[in-house]
Amino acid sequence: MMSADPASAKAALRSALRAARREHVAALDPRVKALLFMRPPAALGALIPVGATIGLYAAIGDEAPTGAYARHFHEAGHKVAMPWFAARGEPMEFRHWASPHHDDLMEPGPYRAPQPLADADGLQPDVLFVPLVGFTAHGMRLGQGGGHYDRWLEKYPHVPAIGMAWDSQLAEDLPTEAHDRPLAAVATPTRLYGPF
Repeated sequence: MMSADPASAKAALRSALRAARREHVAALDPRVKALLFMRPPAALGALIPVGATIGLYAAIGDEAPTGAYARHFHEAGHKVAMPWFAARGEPMEFRHWASPHHDDLMEPGPYRAPQPLADADGLQPDVLFVPLVGFTAHGMRLGQGGGHYDRWLEKYPHVPAIGMAWDSQLAEDLPTEAHDRPLAAVATPTRLYGPF
């Protein structure tokens, strides 16, 4: 049963879901893991207009990796935008990652994730792939808890958000708050949930 306080319930779930994700990823054969998340499922094409700017994230630890997606979209003629922070506590912006085949145009950001260089052009994604700790089969998302993506998506409600996750991150139910909005879809190594 979910706690009456969504914030407390989310904190407890994050801990359990992170542990499950860690175990799941650790159990994967490295040769198999290297073949996963190589390109977006074809059914996502309906959500991605020709020439759209694609927002991605730099995966940390055992998050679903995005590097192959970045290369795929770059090769297909899309601009790739990555989160960029001036400092901790500052709003999340997106900057152009001009060369997804090389990490030389990235630097460590204030939250440990690589981010584009400070002089990279600012971009607004037309479609945004988001990290998550957990998700439901109906597209609800449990994020890391910092609220960066929630605040950005509140500012740009027309931008479809697509989750990337390992299958172990599927939850039967998640506590929600007023700012939580469903994702347009969730891509895992074995299936696509949605588009919703």
